[in-house]
Parts: sequence; C-alpha cells; structure tokens
Amino acid sequence: MNNAITWFKNEESGQGLVEYGLIIALIAVVCIAALEAMGTGVRGKLEQITNKL
Repeated sequence: MNNAITWFKNEESGQGLVEYGLIIALIAVVCIAALEAMGTGVRGKLEQITNKL
C-alpha cells in the first residue's frame, strides 16, 4: 500500500494533458472575448451594407 501511495505521488504522466487542457481553455476564452469585442463592429458594417443594397 505504501508503494502505491508513493507511486501516485511521484506520477507525472497526466501533467502534460492537464497543461494542454488549460492552454486550450485559455485560447477559447481569448477567442470568445475577441469575437464579442468585434461582434458589434462587424454587425454595424453588415447592416450598412444591407441598407445600401
């Protein structure tokens, strides 16, 4: 039992997967924020184009 506890404490193979997950989550948050910020400007331009047509 003691060997299993030390093995779990020293095991780091899942660490890379967690780091990739955090990076993907951060990228998703940044993309959502950028699209929200650009959304109103793009919507206004598309409305202008629609009105001109």
